[in-house]
Amino acid sequence: MSRRGWLLFALMCVIWGVPYLLIRVAVRDFSPGTLVFARCTPAVLLLLPWAIYRGALRGLLPYWRPLALYTAIEVALPWLLLADAEQKLPSSLTGLMLGATPLAGAALSYLLREGDRLDVRRLLGLLLGFAGVVTLVGVDVSGDLGAVGEVVVVAVCYATGPLIIVRRLAHLPSIGVVIVSLALTAVAYAPYGLTHWPSHISAKAGWSIIGLSVVCTAAAFLVFFALIAEVGPTRAVVITYVNPVVAIALGVVLLNEDLTLGLAVGTPLVLLGSILATAKSREIATGPEMAPAELCDDGTSPGQ
Repeated sequence: MSRRGWLLFALMCVIWGVPYLLIRVAVRDFSPGTLVFARCTPAVLLLLPWAIYRGALRGLLPYWRPLALYTAIEVALPWLLLADAEQKLPSSLTGLMLGATPLAGAALSYLLREGDRLDVRRLLGLLLGFAGVVTLVGVDVSGDLGAVGEVVVVAVCYATGPLIIVRRLAHLPSIGVVIVSLALTAVAYAPYGLTHWPSHISAKAGWSIIGLSVVCTAAAFLVFFALIAEVGPTRAVVITYVNPVVAIALGVVLLNEDLTLGLAVGTPLVLLGSILATAKSREIATGPEMAPAELCDDGTSPGQ
């Protein structure tokens, strides 16, 4: 990989490892619904001119139904649940639990027969990852099972979004799909966000909102598309396995969150399980990889 590729890769690992920290700070002043609105709106205003210039919005209207479904599952619902969950859970724990999104994606692919067969290696990966999540919940969570359930739903949503892309939207420009999903979410949350805007916003919460919208959403997709162009989709999605480590480090260092036994034991299990469960088949490929599926498998897409 070139020096530019490594730079873009490192930048994405940080950019999509930061949102959990920023959400944890922002929800001190913003309600979950208002936070979603505040995150989406500036990102749309920043990205829309570029999308129009690229002609990325042409031809999207006939696909409004799958676009609306994708928006609900990949952005509108998970971002609300994530903000609500982070009112109760540490950002490091949330980030690591969402590191299991590839496990949910692998399981859904096998159930829907979208991917390779479930061999011993992948089955071992699913079991290890599941054991890591169980360790996290069993050791680190007390009385917040509702919030844990919300994060689990977010992981399933993030894993389902790429399947919608593959089946219904793969031929459309990725940036166009991103812009429409953010815009629809902003419009949907506008009535609540505008009527529940906080009367006081601390400097930390304000800067967190700006960081979420400008850096972790708008700039993130521009950098991610550049990374895809530089190194290809297969290498690009390796950031999925690094983001949780960044989230844990930031939570411990900047928010003084505890580096618990659950994190110490669960982190390697979740990451190793994700790598094994999503590993490509050792057999020689018979066709090109499907870039849109890889592109949205971030746990992907706007989904951080």
